Amino acid sequence: MLEDDSPPPDSPPGQARRNLTILILALAAMSVLYRLLHFTGRDHTSLLFIGIPTALALVAIQSRPRQTATGTIVRTIWIALCMSGILLNEGFVCILFASPLALLIGFIIGKVIDARRRNDRLGRQSMVLLGVALGVSSLEGAMPTWSFPREATVTVTRDVDVAADSIAPALARPMRFDRPLPRFFQLGFPTPRAELTGGVDAGTVRTVQFTHGHHGGALLLRVTERDSSHVRFSAAGDDSYIIHWLSWRDVNVRWTPLGENRARVTWTLRYRRRLDPAWYFAPIERYAVRLAGEYLIDAMADRGR
Repeated sequence: MLEDDSPPPDSPPGQARRNLTILILALAAMSVLYRLLHFTGRDHTSLLFIGIPTALALVAIQSRPRQTATGTIVRTIWIALCMSGILLNEGFVCILFASPLALLIGFIIGKVIDARRRNDRLGRQSMVLLGVALGVSSLEGAMPTWSFPREATVTVTRDVDVAADSIAPALARPMRFDRPLPRFFQLGFPTPRAELTGGVDAGTVRTVQFTHGHHGGALLLRVTERDSSHVRFSAAGDDSYIIHWLSWRDVNVRWTPLGENRARVTWTLRYRRRLDPAWYFAPIERYAVRLAGEYLIDAMADRGR
């Protein structure tokens, strides 16, 4: 009778194969879950950014039971994120900003599991509390009644060396994006290339073109209010990649003279946040919108000089 030369399941080669199999199954399950969320329109909710990392962590811990849960989970999530970045291509910026959240969730789950393995009383209690917290947090945005306020407003004010009566003509000219974008926007966000139309008369529609990998698009802004020191642009359409993160509402521009060749300019930008959880993505979006407002004021001042 021939002997089976294959290593037993608990030997290093057997354990390595088991680890690899579990990792592949975990990544495949993550891919299926992502496509399901995308198909149901929930790929901007906490089910994606909290639910999937939680599920991946729970599967990953089965692969190396003799090692610390924290190390195993963090390594597995890191590998999954790297592979996702390669496959998603132009969606890499989403992975970049979601990575700290996913790794944080994995780290916390790992620490609680390690504490439970040591039979710590605190570890057993924390496991229950963590399960409830992650379960509830994963539902944010998945249901209309389970989300935090999405409407947001950012106001940016700057004093510029431009005569106040030069601002309206500057706003009327098509926007140019010759100034270098802030480094934050160079991480992979959609890039504004040109504005095709100008004008600040009521009813005028302005078109700003964006590029993002193979995904083009344009933001349409309609002039809805206009007086001697104020112009309001309301969003009339957006098929750029920005719509994955937020929806523009309107942009309100006001200016007051401070002297012969100086004015105070205020841009108020209103938008609707589309990413959950709010505690994580809302501050990032506010920061990005503030940078955009500062850039637009500087670009407008360049045109007014």
